[in-house]
Amino acid sequence: MTSPSSAPVFGRALCAMVTPFTDDGLLDLDGAQRLAARLVDGGCDGLVLSGTTGESPTTSDGEKSALVRAVAEAVGDRATVVAGVGSFATRHTVELALQAEKAGAEGLLVVTPYYSKPPQAAVEAHFREVADASGLPLALYDIPGRTGTRIEPETMLRLAEHPRIVAVKDCAYELMGTQKVLARTDLAYYTGCDEYILAMYAIGGAGYISTVANAVPRQLRAIIDAFDAGDTTEAQRLQQRAMELIELMMGAGLPGTVTSKAVLGALGLPGGPVRAPLLPAGREATDGLMTAYEALR
Repeated sequence: MTSPSSAPVFGRALCAMVTPFTDDGLLDLDGAQRLAARLVDGGCDGLVLSGTTGESPTTSDGEKSALVRAVAEAVGDRATVVAGVGSFATRHTVELALQAEKAGAEGLLVVTPYYSKPPQAAVEAHFREVADASGLPLALYDIPGRTGTRIEPETMLRLAEHPRIVAVKDCAYELMGTQKVLARTDLAYYTGCDEYILAMYAIGGAGYISTVANAVPRQLRAIIDAFDAGDTTEAQRLQQRAMELIELMMGAGLPGTVTSKAVLGALGLPGGPVRAPLLPAGREATDGLMTAYEALR
């Protein structure tokens, strides 16, 4: 088990934070600061902004930078602010990385270039160029279900040699490859799949980057805290207890952004509407989410 004194560079309990909008669809910086403070108070030691859950494809470059500045100001040194800067274009990704660094980000999350389906040599060159461009540590975001391209284990092994490539957000659903890289590198592995929080942590992962933490940060942090304390039975119980809400938020046909904002809205917390092409959750889905949320409180 990992000792608390050897926490990974970005922390253990990270939330893939939604991007709050006002009722008329504008960026809600005050709401973002209030939500960020709530998440940190709930046990998050890192916040990932402008990722999948943060609706990065529908926010402008200026909005992304403003969000980093606002959240960094709100949380100070209580949590690590990691900025999602990935796009399908290397040049644009580099520009976003430099803007995030200037705005106060402490780390970068870079997704595999999507749509173009670049071969592995091009994937590797993309990540190296982004890592060379700024002075910030970088997490690779491996989510082939959305990008169409896996970061293959052999590519990960080569990229791990770069001094600023320090972590992976793993949404590949391929534990064989994950364990191969874990065994042969010092990369900090974060699961991006809430159902794998305990499983990934138990095989040597660094922690999680969670969408569900938008709703229940304290309950998810308790899973890894129990494991760190040596109470694996309690960690198992807490993971299983969270599974109903995890399934409804992540596996019931609606994107995690939509379900997170449905829960936050029902609780009167910052979140606001989603941006098109996403649509809000309906009443039946929201009621089901809130029933599961209340059972987990």
